[in-house]
Amino acid sequence: MARPRKQTYTLKMYLEKIRDGDIDNNADVQRMMVWSKEQINELVATVLKDEYIPPIILGEEQNSQLHITDGGCRSAALNSFRNGSHKITSSVEDSVISYKRKVKGEGGVIVWEDAVFDIRNKTYDKLPDELKKKFDEYQIETVIHENCDGRKISKYIKKYNNHTSMNTDQKAFTYIDRFAGNVRRILEHRFFLDHSDYSENDKMKGVTERIVLETIMCTYHFEKWNKQPKIICKYLNENATEDEFEKLSDNLGRLEKIITDDTKDIFNKKDSFIFLTLFERFTRLGIEDRKYAEFLRTFKTDMRKAARNDKGLLFDEIKKNNSTKDKPIVAEKLAMLEKLMLEFLHIDIPGKDDQKEDQLSDEAFIAENLCIDPKELHEDMDFYNETLDILEEQTIKVGSKLRDKKNRLSLLAMVVYSYREDADLEDWLTRYASEHKEYLSSPKENFLRMKEDFERYCRRGRKGQKTGV
Repeated sequence: MARPRKQTYTLKMYLEKIRDGDIDNNADVQRMMVWSKEQINELVATVLKDEYIPPIILGEEQNSQLHITDGGCRSAALNSFRNGSHKITSSVEDSVISYKRKVKGEGGVIVWEDAVFDIRNKTYDKLPDELKKKFDEYQIETVIHENCDGRKISKYIKKYNNHTSMNTDQKAFTYIDRFAGNVRRILEHRFFLDHSDYSENDKMKGVTERIVLETIMCTYHFEKWNKQPKIICKYLNENATEDEFEKLSDNLGRLEKIITDDTKDIFNKKDSFIFLTLFERFTRLGIEDRKYAEFLRTFKTDMRKAARNDKGLLFDEIKKNNSTKDKPIVAEKLAMLEKLMLEFLHIDIPGKDDQKEDQLSDEAFIAENLCIDPKELHEDMDFYNETLDILEEQTIKVGSKLRDKKNRLSLLAMVVYSYREDADLEDWLTRYASEHKEYLSSPKENFLRMKEDFERYCRRGRKGQKTGV
């Protein structure tokens, strides 16, 4: 059988051949146009930016009639913009197109200027002439199978369309290019193989990637929580940090040592991100990890079927219109689980703990949490306060919530801690202030969160000499 030949057309010529019937896009077994407006938007933008589009596969009958066997949706999408009424919607990515605009200079001399055009809410007719020309002259590659009949054309359609389209989770993952490598490394943990309840189908369909990203979002950026995977990925791509993924990796390593066969089904595709977020909160308590495993076991065998929240609902009854990932639902589930966990561990609920901490003086709080002799600490408190004043001025923007009075005690404890560890705090605090816009209401938990972040920072090779200001 002869090798297929290659043929390149301008896009305008290619679409004209479809219009005139020289190229047929209506083979009996060809699927109907199934592309969304968003997909059409991205294809048009690809053409206008002169980026690559895979070749269209054609089958040619002996009478020279051509039939599209792969690329029918692409062809229909391009035609709907060029010759139809498709308007680029506001959701299009990278909507501003750069091009050269032709203008007449002095003496009628033609000059080409750099220009940009936003294609949002535009049809083909609304494009500048230069972009219309760029669209029309785009080079469409085709590969043509010769000497085809109806049977061969059907065969090629089946062959070239024998694939599975990306699902919602897989498409969303393409929007987090900055941290895709971090996610892949996290998925190498034994947790996802031996200590959780994900099927092989879940792993193939991108469910585990989604769980990792939901956990990061829920743990560190819950104020921006959204149940749509694409929105989560786009937000994290701009706002997540390497340390957040590193901390999750550390947590998974710890969970691998305590999760057993009787509790691993708690970590399923529906609830995993909630229980992983809860474990991050547990780690701030400074309690042995086995206690978390004991809590999970008790929750599964007893609490899940008996314990009710303030609204009288069981854990699995907390949902709205059958959706378990609306922000209020996630917040309600987390609040219930954290309350049950603290009661199981015989720890006062945060509100009571906060009141207790507020009654402690600054010196008593620092001495207690850093195990320092109060008398020794008292002698240097003026120096530590002066150091913090200078650090805040140099590292935290005016108006930042990290400068709130309620956050000062945690920062002051970090200053003392940095001197005792002989480590530079300034670079870390500059980064921390740029990445964290909020603080925890409990000074103790807030300090432990900062301390853990600082220790990870130092382990990554940034340990300095002394708090220099």
